[in-house]
Amino acid sequence: MKHVVFVVPYLGQTTFRFFKPMLEIPDVGVSVVTHEPVERFPQEYRDKMVGHYRVNNTLDAGQVVVACRFLMQQNGPIHRLIGFLEDLQITLGTVRDHLGIYGMSEAVARNFREKARMKDILRSNGLPCARHLLATNTEQVRQFRQQVGFPIVIKPPAGAGARNTFQINDDQQLNDYLSVAKLSPEDPTLFEEFIKGQEYSFEGVSIDGKLVWFSSTRYYPTPLEVLKNPWIQWCVLLPRELDAPHYQQITEANKHALKALGMQTGLTHMEWFLRDDGSIAISEVAARPPGAQIMTLTALGYDFDFHKAWVELMILGTFPFPQQKYAAGAAFLRGMGKGRVKAVHGIEQAQREVGSLVIEAKLPQVGQHSSTSYEGEGYVVVRHTDTEVVKEALQRLINTIRVEFED
Repeated sequence: MKHVVFVVPYLGQTTFRFFKPMLEIPDVGVSVVTHEPVERFPQEYRDKMVGHYRVNNTLDAGQVVVACRFLMQQNGPIHRLIGFLEDLQITLGTVRDHLGIYGMSEAVARNFREKARMKDILRSNGLPCARHLLATNTEQVRQFRQQVGFPIVIKPPAGAGARNTFQINDDQQLNDYLSVAKLSPEDPTLFEEFIKGQEYSFEGVSIDGKLVWFSSTRYYPTPLEVLKNPWIQWCVLLPRELDAPHYQQITEANKHALKALGMQTGLTHMEWFLRDDGSIAISEVAARPPGAQIMTLTALGYDFDFHKAWVELMILGTFPFPQQKYAAGAAFLRGMGKGRVKAVHGIEQAQREVGSLVIEAKLPQVGQHSSTSYEGEGYVVVRHTDTEVVKEALQRLINTIRVEFED
């Protein structure tokens, strides 16, 4: 039996999408390291788990090492140590190094997780990406502003999912930011050149250091625009056609980027730009499954279980290599303001116009609190063989449905 340890802080719908197929692989025993007591797991999962260890902090490598040692005593050597959250990747790499477990090392995990380090590696390998500065004092920032001009994008050095990312457009905004920012070597901040263009994702599967399969989506509008305007209802489109020249460019760039960063076997999520002049630029790369419903869209477009495929990739080193059959898209529903949802308008009209294309929906419910996530209060997923039909359906959804909050 192969002993696999799955690290996940809390339980939720996404957790079980990965956990269920993990428990169904023949000759694999799954242990869990988590913040949750074992009683929180449904009985059907508890019956199939071979081990459980509760820790106070899954980001603490020392606690995870203790947990793994205990689980090894119960179930033998650990074949794989895995987790799907970006925040966990350095911790998992550290524990693998300490216990001699196969998989991504701490050093490689840092290449993906620490954004300034990542961009240093990409630029040193001749790959196009935004100029950047990991700033520890205000003078560095002012010199960087002279080099790249405005706008400037500010990010946490190890952010995920566009959290705490924002844009500065002029000297007044920069001065205001620097007057309250506490930049230091112990607490640096990442500043980036603003890249104007269309923004896409690139999901790549690597086995033994080679890119063996990929897919791509486009954001409407860019994630930064979504963060700047919390009321914008936005979309992610998985097109059926990937034969345009810029897809060939990003595929080659992705191969070189993953080699430079040290990827061996796993799924990566790259965000990239197509500039107005037709050139490409890499934004960043994460060594984990994507968010923003991209797992669902890819599964629908290629007609396979992507969560199961990721589990088998990470545990067995295999992948089904599906062929694309459909275009798919997700429309994210967001309201203006905060508080509780008072009403959701336009559902009946949207149902009449695009209901036949809807595959999955999580509609905002009256009384629910406003979301703290950029994904908003709900979403609708559509699919069709024609990309243009999907694009039109997404536009109808975000233009028709309106989420109203209580005053």
